Amino acid sequence: MEPMSRPPATPQNGPPVRRSIKGAGPAAPSAVPDAGPPPSFAPRQSVPGRPEPAQAPPRTAGPGRPLDASPARAQIPAQAPALAQQVSSPAQAPPRAKTRSKKRRHPVLRTLAILLVLALAWPVGLGLWANSRLKHVDALSSGQSTSGRTYLVAGSDARGSGGVNDTTEGARADTIMVLHVAPNGQASLVSIPRDTYVNIAGYGGNKINAAYALGGPKLLVQSVEQLTGFHVDHYVEVGFGSVTELVEAVGGVELCLDQDVSDANSKLEWQAGCHQADGPTALAFSRMRYADPLGDIGRVERQRQVVSQVMKRALSASTVLWPPKQVGFVRAGTDALTVDESMNIVSMGRLALDFRKATGPDGAMGTPTIASTNFTPGGIGSAVLLDEAGAAEDFRQIAEGTWKGNKPNA
Repeated sequence: MEPMSRPPATPQNGPPVRRSIKGAGPAAPSAVPDAGPPPSFAPRQSVPGRPEPAQAPPRTAGPGRPLDASPARAQIPAQAPALAQQVSSPAQAPPRAKTRSKKRRHPVLRTLAILLVLALAWPVGLGLWANSRLKHVDALSSGQSTSGRTYLVAGSDARGSGGVNDTTEGARADTIMVLHVAPNGQASLVSIPRDTYVNIAGYGGNKINAAYALGGPKLLVQSVEQLTGFHVDHYVEVGFGSVTELVEAVGGVELCLDQDVSDANSKLEWQAGCHQADGPTALAFSRMRYADPLGDIGRVERQRQVVSQVMKRALSASTVLWPPKQVGFVRAGTDALTVDESMNIVSMGRLALDFRKATGPDGAMGTPTIASTNFTPGGIGSAVLLDEAGAAEDFRQIAEGTWKGNKPNA
């Protein structure tokens, strides 16, 4: 006989108890509690002669548990309320709203970008155009460099042009100004009278402005270097026949003279005081000397005043910030100027700033110490003779940056 198997022990009046295996954890219940009966539906009306469709077994969510047939819970998943709350939350705007906001800002950003490009491109383009218009000349010497920066600014005209009427043939340097910036930053502007008696290399004693007629800018530079002891770093020549255009380009300049003038040679008509001068008046103002009791010395001072006022107006906000004036001044300036081969628009800008510094309250202006304004060595007429010791001391102080000048600033 087969041994009888022993039935599993069960508690009284209860379901069978499953024994747990040691180490396997608590035993899981055998069935999920009933979720309740499914919802009731109206019985389907049968049609005679038509077979009844097979009833699909109810779906269950788990073993022995039917799927909840409630319409609301059947259509919305469990996570739908949270998703709906996220969509309706005001803190998270729909992506389409952000796109519209960016599109509205794009025209403003594009306009700002265009304006920025123009603001950067305009001065660069203007500088390149001005640089291409500069006229250059071989003027600098090969002498040994000296400390600081030294510019030679010469004003010249062919005889009979620009309001000049005398019998001298050829072109001469009617204006000679040395602008020096010492290592300590002191800027000095010294005017050398055109009739100053000097020794011109290869030609002997003569008026310094004759060096330009005899050997051009290069010989003039050498003569100035020999007189002052400065090595000229840059040479700038201003055609005074173009002073009219320069003054007109900056809208006129204010000039001062404390005497009445009616001069037939320069055609200057002037009442004592300060007046706004147009181009023709500024040219006559810088040329007049026969009606000036100081003669050539007085004319040097007025020429320095004209040049400094033109520089001042060129650097003013009304010119710098107004493109039409910029173009007009660049055109007039490049027509009037001839510079050495090393100069460009950048060094021209530095010259303008150094010139303004020299003619400002912290600068120094004047002429070298003069011994005589009626020196007659013979053969060249009346000349200006510098005081040898006094002029040497002036140039030494200019080099050191301690010169105080001997004329009030314009």
